[in-house]
Amino acid sequence: MKIRKASSKDKMFIVASQVRMAQESEELSLDEKIVGKGVEHILTNPEIGFYLIAEDGEQACACLLVLKEWSDWRAGNVLWIHSVFVLKPHRKKGVFSKMYQTLKNDVIQDDELQGLRLYVDKTNLNAIKVYEKLGMNSEHYHMYEWMKNF
Repeated sequence: MKIRKASSKDKMFIVASQVRMAQESEELSLDEKIVGKGVEHILTNPEIGFYLIAEDGEQACACLLVLKEWSDWRAGNVLWIHSVFVLKPHRKKGVFSKMYQTLKNDVIQDDELQGLRLYVDKTNLNAIKVYEKLGMNSEHYHMYEWMKNF
């Protein structure tokens, strides 16, 4: 299993993954053209964030989005994990754990990075178990949101 940052050649895999993830997790039908614009924006603006790709051999089998958030309390960036998707045949095989460990190692080695965060649908019990097993917790914050046109 190889974990690497995505490049423009991964765009179609990422777009397809995000569309499938939204359908599976929230029964949302996303517009591929809009998702494509969103993915392209990240791929061409690395100061905002990046995608990680997990490969099994030469085939991409998972992706996730990482966005940077400046923390004035910590004088550094916290990395937010978003849009995790693992192809069905690769689930429950530690793929996300390897991606998470890659990010955690990056945070440990880079003084400007201060931690990892993610949010999860509170009904996604399988994901919650994985995150807790990795040592994450939900002790400090609840997330609230307002979304336009969703």
